[in-house]
Amino acid sequence: MFSHRPLLLLLSAAVLSACTVGPDYHRPDAPLAQGYMTQPPAAKTAAAPSANLSAWWEGFNDPLLTRYVSLALAQNLDLAQAVARIDQARARLGAADAALLPSATVSGSAARAYQSVDTPVGQLLNAQPGFKRWGSEYEVNLEAGWEIDIFGGLRRQREAALADYSATQAAAVATRLAIAAQTADIYVTIRGLQTRLDIANRQVKTQEQLLADVKLLYSKGAAADYQVQQAQGSLDQVQATVPVLNAGLDAALNSLDVMLGSPPGTHRADLADARSIPAAPSIADMGTPADLLQRRPDLIAAERHLAASNARVGAAISEYYPTVSLSAFLGSATSAAAGTLFTGGASQMAGLVGLRWRLFDFGRINADVGEAKGADAEALAAYRQAVLRATEDVENSLSSLVNREAQAATLSHAESSLSKAKDSSMAAYRGGAASFIDVLHADETLLQASDARAQAQTESARAAIATFRALGGGWNPETLQTQKPSPAHSGAQIAAASAP
Repeated sequence: MFSHRPLLLLLSAAVLSACTVGPDYHRPDAPLAQGYMTQPPAAKTAAAPSANLSAWWEGFNDPLLTRYVSLALAQNLDLAQAVARIDQARARLGAADAALLPSATVSGSAARAYQSVDTPVGQLLNAQPGFKRWGSEYEVNLEAGWEIDIFGGLRRQREAALADYSATQAAAVATRLAIAAQTADIYVTIRGLQTRLDIANRQVKTQEQLLADVKLLYSKGAAADYQVQQAQGSLDQVQATVPVLNAGLDAALNSLDVMLGSPPGTHRADLADARSIPAAPSIADMGTPADLLQRRPDLIAAERHLAASNARVGAAISEYYPTVSLSAFLGSATSAAAGTLFTGGASQMAGLVGLRWRLFDFGRINADVGEAKGADAEALAAYRQAVLRATEDVENSLSSLVNREAQAATLSHAESSLSKAKDSSMAAYRGGAASFIDVLHADETLLQASDARAQAQTESARAAIATFRALGGGWNPETLQTQKPSPAHSGAQIAAASAP
């Protein structure tokens, strides 16, 4: 009589000696410089504000800016999509976990049938004594199955799903940082356009007064007609800049509303009163290029994608090896009354040990392994490229910040000097010591300097925002490491936990 003991012993030994095929993941080295080539500008005074990277927007000391960033992080629809992707990745991870566990199915049925006696089967049954045309049948079954992961293919798939889940979390945090930076950038742009509009409107009033003065002198024969026309032309030029600035301001206001997840025009009343351009704070702790690997969530996501692709190589290699599965069946079936369903005579059971081995399919497996290795090489190159791009972002933003601040300081000094020159030229013109062209030139030069200074201040603040974003500011990296992929954590909770 055949004994099952050798088979069971062989199966037990295989399970106990289960291994995980494929390469184990090790984070690749990312050669980085010891420090940044450009250092951020130092605070102008000891009392000047500085910003912590975790909540850098608060360093601008603008309550409205802080409010809008908070609203964007709570309401932005791009962020809502990123949070939904977390939930999808967590579901895929749950499926990969479930694949490692046994599965069971419970089924049951009840049927009642009336047999025809005109069919061959009915005639045969009808010839038997005691045949009843009405019949009932009841059945309850429990089926269980388990694929034993001897060579680690399922474990590699679970490893890949976990890495993808972590990458999706990091990508959601990267979206948060982008939303915060874009919101602050739009807000600063709005304040810059309002400042430039104020300069242009004040210049319009100045030019209107100048035109009125020239017309008065012309009426008294003390000025020529060409001087009136020159004054009118200068006024028209300044007035022509106002619609362009208004169009840019409208676009920025609409963009801010959409960033906050609101219809255009929702927050326009709050921004009706023009305010000064927020002064960029200094950076409290910039760190080193190596810190970017932990601070920038896009780099964390790229590294986790690399880990996932490495695990998929092992999953593909596992197809070279056989797969063993166990199946069991336990049930009860009867065609009599339901009261006899669970009696000993109605019981039924079965057991099965299955083996699947793609022994003659190695060509396709080779192709799958080659594709997985190619994807892993691509992910490695993408990760290294992302690291280089991240350091480039920081260097470029730091350079822009330093030079924009220097430009703004120089233009502020120039604006002060040209303002004095304008007053002197007007006084000289009224005293007959200067021509009207000198007055117009001084006025035009001052307008250009004032507008350039406002643009430089705006770009300086925007460069600071870009620097904070490039450094990975806007979150606490420890929160991502402490998140556990359990069903109790929704995507929204995980994204909210990464907030400073």
